[in-house]
Amino acid sequence: MSDKKTILVVDDEPDFVSIVKKNLEKAGFDVEVAYDGVEGMDKVKANPPDAIVLDVMMPEKDGYKVCSELKRDEQYADIPILLLTAVADHVSSTRYSHYDGMSTEADDYLPKPASADDILDSVKSLLGMT
Repeated sequence: MSDKKTILVVDDEPDFVSIVKKNLEKAGFDVEVAYDGVEGMDKVKANPPDAIVLDVMMPEKDGYKVCSELKRDEQYADIPILLLTAVADHVSSTRYSHYDGMSTEADDYLPKPASADDILDSVKSLLGMT
């Protein structure tokens, strides 16, 4: 049985997912991926990860909804969530804002573009590995 921690990366940008996945695997994590919020929720329910890297703006179900649903379900509420978003501070063309991200139940928050090292540092911190 492996002692490796499993990280679920949920983002609708395949190139970004690939970079994050490679960096986390290089650091010794097992990585699962999902490309929208519905798929992410399905993967959490099928095999709860040790932590989640979650994008905000995605099709089907956005990251805010996924985060909220997980944090309100006692079975999944303790899974640390790092929320990522490319939303600018004041973007009138979207319904998202940095304030929304910082006010969610997420355990950490990074604006995109976040470096692979920043994401790795946050995941390690959320898992008490730093």
